[in-house]
Amino acid sequence: MRAHYFQHVPFEGLGSIESWLKKSGFKITSTRFYESAKLPDLKTIDLLVVMGGPMSVNDEDRFPWLVAEKQFIWDAIAKSKPVLGICLGAQLIASALGAGVYPNKVKEIGWFPIHGIESNGQSVFAFPESISVFHWHGETFDLPSGATLLAKSDACEHQAFQVGKSVIGLQFHLETMPAAAQALVTNCRDELVPAPFIQTEEEILSTTPDQYTAINDLMADILSFLLTQKMTAGL
Repeated sequence: MRAHYFQHVPFEGLGSIESWLKKSGFKITSTRFYESAKLPDLKTIDLLVVMGGPMSVNDEDRFPWLVAEKQFIWDAIAKSKPVLGICLGAQLIASALGAGVYPNKVKEIGWFPIHGIESNGQSVFAFPESISVFHWHGETFDLPSGATLLAKSDACEHQAFQVGKSVIGLQFHLETMPAAAQALVTNCRDELVPAPFIQTEEEILSTTPDQYTAINDLMADILSFLLTQKMTAGL
């Protein structure tokens, strides 16, 4: 099996997703848009992961490759490929499916809880009732048509969604490891201004190893869910 990921900036990579993919037997390939906008042959990939980035999905004038990226995401979903979007990646899925993406009422940066939304659907991923996760976003999205809302937070109503059986968008970061958190702080420190849902650099970086383990384990659960959905559907 082949997993392909879209990376938008050097400091937002796969994180804990990489080790899960390798343990699960995936060959990993990538498009790094800050180097090249060459896209893979859709027929050759079994899983698409769309990472985060500081740009907006609406910045097509500054980043013309966003147009082709969104079209590729739409094509992947239309072909029933499992797709996982993280932060900007979730916004790109929403935009590709025709939903609006725009500034949230507040920025959410640091460790804050999300709250899972109960669903009766067996083919819908179930989040914990509450878990503290890592955030770094200033925009939000409308839910795409037919999407199921999976999680929310006090600062942002739409934190996670699922479309069909094998497309999940996360506004937050579950793949983050300590080095990745440090890299985000280093590259985006100017956003750390006093605000109700923005932590200080010290607060962000002082979280415990157990907290990273908790979110990385939840990321693994989501990936396993998507893989199970793919195998069940015979995709």
